[in-house]
Amino acid sequence: MNKLLALVTFVLGTFLSAQDKPNIIIVMTDDQGYGDLSCHGNPILKTPHIDQFQKESPRLTNYHVDPTCAPTRSALMTGRYSARVGVWHTVQGRHLMREREVTMADILQDNGYATGIFGKWHLGDAYPYRPEDRGFTHVVTHGAGGVGQVPDYWGNDYFNDTYYANGEFVKFEGFCTDVWFNEAKKFMKTQIDKKKPFFAYITPNAPHGPMRAPQKYLDMYNTTKVKGTKLEAFFGMITNIDDNFGELRKFLKAEGVEDNTILVYTTDNGSSSGVQVFNAGMTGAKNSNFDGGHRVPFIFSWPNGDISGARDIDQLTAHMDILPSLIDMLNLKAPKIDFDGTSLKGIIKGDKAALRDRVLMVESQRVKTPEKWRNTAVMSDQWRLLNAKQLYNIRKDPAQKNDVSSQHPEVMQRLLAAYDLRWADLSSEHHIFSPLVIGAKEENPVTLTSHDQMVEEGLPKWNQPSVNGNSNHLAPWVVRVQSDGEYEISVRRWAAEADKGINEKYEAKKPMGVVKAFIKVDDIDLEKDIPAGAKEVTFKVRLKAGQKDLYTGFVDAKGKRQSSFYAYVLNKSIAQGDTSAWQSREGLGLPLAAPITIDFPEQCLEFDKIRYPKK
Repeated sequence: MNKLLALVTFVLGTFLSAQDKPNIIIVMTDDQGYGDLSCHGNPILKTPHIDQFQKESPRLTNYHVDPTCAPTRSALMTGRYSARVGVWHTVQGRHLMREREVTMADILQDNGYATGIFGKWHLGDAYPYRPEDRGFTHVVTHGAGGVGQVPDYWGNDYFNDTYYANGEFVKFEGFCTDVWFNEAKKFMKTQIDKKKPFFAYITPNAPHGPMRAPQKYLDMYNTTKVKGTKLEAFFGMITNIDDNFGELRKFLKAEGVEDNTILVYTTDNGSSSGVQVFNAGMTGAKNSNFDGGHRVPFIFSWPNGDISGARDIDQLTAHMDILPSLIDMLNLKAPKIDFDGTSLKGIIKGDKAALRDRVLMVESQRVKTPEKWRNTAVMSDQWRLLNAKQLYNIRKDPAQKNDVSSQHPEVMQRLLAAYDLRWADLSSEHHIFSPLVIGAKEENPVTLTSHDQMVEEGLPKWNQPSVNGNSNHLAPWVVRVQSDGEYEISVRRWAAEADKGINEKYEAKKPMGVVKAFIKVDDIDLEKDIPAGAKEVTFKVRLKAGQKDLYTGFVDAKGKRQSSFYAYVLNKSIAQGDTSAWQSREGLGLPLAAPITIDFPEQCLEFDKIRYPKK
């Protein structure tokens, strides 16, 4: 009897403590700057619901992120500098957050939270970098950094798209932003009914380009100032987000969880487009080290935690601070992590002196290997040092118009020294690379796309319209072969779901005009004629475990090689006898390649058509 009573007491205590835990919702939009809100003074844009939230809530008015999206997301998720976690670009594998990192979702899941992401992830589309590998229990996302990019489901255009939903590709009805919020509310409703605390990470791809919005929202901005420009859609997407945010707040209130929910509204970098109209008195936009590139809105509330009421918190804060703040404020159990951020509990509770002496850094590298002082800002409460040369007194000169470096050598020396220490620390691990993983049982086959190819100069082909032409480069994927085995590598121009021939003319574009396909990895280097109408050419090879460069592509009539846009890699040694591990990109099966007869060197096996069983 005593044992039964003890068990009931334990279960009841666990249940009640779960009810007491606040829900957490972070809404983070894409490419919306500080000036892209009407509450911040934008003269054209209409955001009444966010404006109302801003009027009722505390605001971090000196809050900073990285100047581009993937780095910001990695720092928010880990509480550590983006360069420390291996994310300093948006393509070329430099957006893959290192496997060693512990994420916000990991920690919240370990503390009893259901964790869901809805929208943009941009920290890896394949194992072990997917959101479900990084602590999220419910996933509805598009591919890569935006709808319509090469890793995204082919043909997505913001309306009635197919998204990745908990391991499968599912077609959704409606505009993309509406889908993200609606799916998030379904997830939240399920957890509310279970009386289980939840973390919902709502990350619309909007207002990132391409610029598209429902007609209703385009019509709202059909004015002489923006008519016929991309701003019609840019502003329309933001007002659509605003409407969804308003519906989200209504939902929380109707469900009775508004007061015990930490609700955050923020963005991932400076504006990509809105600065043409308004920039809240700042200089710079997305990808700039001026404040306009990285100072963004952060509005938040938690009524049950005494976090409510309009007030500005102007101490220097950053994306890296959010995770340590949650751990501190909610007494979360967490492994020991060397955070670069710090808890904001003190300043949120009213300590106006805290953090005044801190120095932070943001940068926008966007290259394969980071370079010292490249597009960098070193920030203190009063100063901004850009590129080791320009110094601005941000308190007196928020527009950063007057370089005062010659007038304050002592400030220059202090900030230069602070940067040198930080650079020495972070650059010591710049050599660590996060390879794409093939041959793992957790995901087999794996889709490789040109988005992640390691081109030497410029950018790889990262968006779907670029597939209409030639790749114009020869670059490898850096892969880690997880285990020894027999592998099938299918070389494609188009995504499998596009179902187009390699040399097929498409959308009035010229045919690709290639005659052979090839693969090159280790000491394997094979070419084979492309049969008429073939959609893929598949090679079967034996690979040893380890990191290596994998080239796949096509050869023109003059013998010139170029990279393919897609390759599908299947570890046959795992798949044999276990068809549940065979997942096609579309969940319906890839078209079979035309049969080919080929003589293989000793290290290769005979050609075998790749098969993806229907589910």
